[in-house]
Amino acid sequence: MNKEKFYVTTPIYYVNDIPHIGHAYTTVAADVVARYKRLKGFEVFFLTGTDEYGQKVEKAASAAGVSPKELADKVVERFKSLWKVLNISNDDFIRTTEPRHKAAVLDIWEKVKAGGDIYLGEYEDWYCTPCENFLTKAQLEDEKCPDCGREVDKLKEKSYFFKLSEYQDYLVKFIKDNPGFISPKIRENEVLSFISEGLRDLSISRTAFSWGVGVPEDPAHVMYVWFEALMNYLSGSGYPVKKDFWPPDVQLIGKDILRFHTVFWPAFLKSAGLEPPKKVFAHGWWTVEGKKMSKSIGNVVDPFKVASDYGVDQFRFFLLREVPFGKDGDFSVNALEGRINSELANDLGNLLSRTLSMVAKYRDEVIPEFKSTEEDIKNAKDSGFGFFSPDFKDTFDEHICEVRFHLALEQLWEVVRAMNAYVDKSAPWTLAKEGKDKELDLVLFNLLEGLRITALYLYPFMPESALRIRKSLGIEGSISAVDFDKDILFRGETIGGLKTDKGSPLFPRIEKE
Repeated sequence: MNKEKFYVTTPIYYVNDIPHIGHAYTTVAADVVARYKRLKGFEVFFLTGTDEYGQKVEKAASAAGVSPKELADKVVERFKSLWKVLNISNDDFIRTTEPRHKAAVLDIWEKVKAGGDIYLGEYEDWYCTPCENFLTKAQLEDEKCPDCGREVDKLKEKSYFFKLSEYQDYLVKFIKDNPGFISPKIRENEVLSFISEGLRDLSISRTAFSWGVGVPEDPAHVMYVWFEALMNYLSGSGYPVKKDFWPPDVQLIGKDILRFHTVFWPAFLKSAGLEPPKKVFAHGWWTVEGKKMSKSIGNVVDPFKVASDYGVDQFRFFLLREVPFGKDGDFSVNALEGRINSELANDLGNLLSRTLSMVAKYRDEVIPEFKSTEEDIKNAKDSGFGFFSPDFKDTFDEHICEVRFHLALEQLWEVVRAMNAYVDKSAPWTLAKEGKDKELDLVLFNLLEGLRITALYLYPFMPESALRIRKSLGIEGSISAVDFDKDILFRGETIGGLKTDKGSPLFPRIEKE
């Protein structure tokens, strides 16, 4: 039986800079979606990569005294290394300097041109090189780029144009007919407001530099990076040879590149006769202790160092727990350490540790047997096993599919807190002292089965920690092999008789000097 397909992307990251917390944020989020969908039985394609063409890459390479390709080859390894460190499960990594990418770009150019949407003209207006963005005088703020605040250049050069103005009505109708295409809602409102001001035809070639994909019929021109780079989502998925995963189910981006992905991108695709993505979700920016990240200030968060100092899963958890995905967030060491100590060490880590300690003390590290007859399950639930409500699965699924990671984690932590309260209420130590073996077995089994299910829900966010929980319960094998919808059910035959192994603390507390 063919699996249902699911395609998730990150933006491709510029190679004129080093990876920072923003890159990690988007990519970890996409990884959570990809891992969860695989658990649910989907055939997933998860794409990330690097954007290696354009004027600012050419300038950065020149300043470094190397060729643009040499710069790209060096920086791309930093991104690939970071994804290995952060346990990112991407299925492919696209570089826009690859031949397969150029082949897809040229194919789309020819389709758009054949449809009559490309013509030769002259561009005269303002241009922001860092943002690779064309601007009108009215869009400038204090004669600078409204997005990055940097100086802009006045351009006057021959250019090929895309007839974006002819897609204004189509875009408005498509966005309104497809609620959720642009998420969150505030971003949809921004885009509709931008379109309502009137769309101008878009310059899609440059002659002032040479680092890019050449226009096939006119070698003096290279394609505008925001025409060429967007095609990575096609080239990375195998286009034009393969179209199995098209269109993307969700594309995760930063809010600074919203217009490119929700105005230019669907217009290009419509012109080429291709479907637009089903959802584009624009997340917010990270500040650092209330200040904008800046190399000059020296407060850029290095994800390699954070992962090394605090743990990969701890960093992944913090990124998606701290703020609602879509809003701006603030990074601080105190906030990170607070999450680790309170929710990871105190709540989940302590729950696992105290439960395993009781199994070791009272049952020689062996999980009590439990038969899942209807009567046994009723007795178990009556004794306190109500950690996962009947609608938990569907609500959790909705949170992940709607990219509400913080709510999915909060929902899971409500269960963790309920399990801790259950320990105190049921008082296993008293049951042991009074010789109530059957009642004690049931309490221990409830807790261990709850931890087993918790690990499955936790896996997309914290894969290594989830595996450690399962291993401590005596469960062997990969989580990817489980039947998720079946294995998240309370079932007696899953763990009874397995030998536990407490091992080292799952989340060591961070002690202040």
